[in-house]
Amino acid sequence: MTLKIVSTSDAPAAIGPYAQAIRAGNLLYTSGQIPLTPSGELVVGTIQDQTRQVLTNLKAVLAAEGIGFENVIKTTVFLKDMNQFADFNEVYASHFGAHTPARSTVEVARLPKDVLVEIELIAAISVETVKN
Repeated sequence: MTLKIVSTSDAPAAIGPYAQAIRAGNLLYTSGQIPLTPSGELVVGTIQDQTRQVLTNLKAVLAAEGIGFENVIKTTVFLKDMNQFADFNEVYASHFGAHTPARSTVEVARLPKDVLVEIELIAAISVETVKN
């Protein structure tokens, strides 16, 4: 299997020794994104503000491979405070619409740069949706 490092200047550069994403065959695995702008500026504010930026970053990484949120298979969400789940979920749902990938959401003690949210995802490069 061929591995390809995926990178875009439309999302923040990695803040450590890792790639924004790796394509392995027909799957794309993103690293966790936090609410940094592409220039590296931290978005402070509410969980909604930070979630919007994280999803904007992930959208840019997906676009680097010519795909979008409709290709997402699984997301993993890390929240600093599970009491903010409803506010987070409102923004998350607005980006995914009717497409509902599998998801895990966990509360963590601390995230990089003390942000409120981090999200990573797995996406398929080509998708054929089968409905029951």
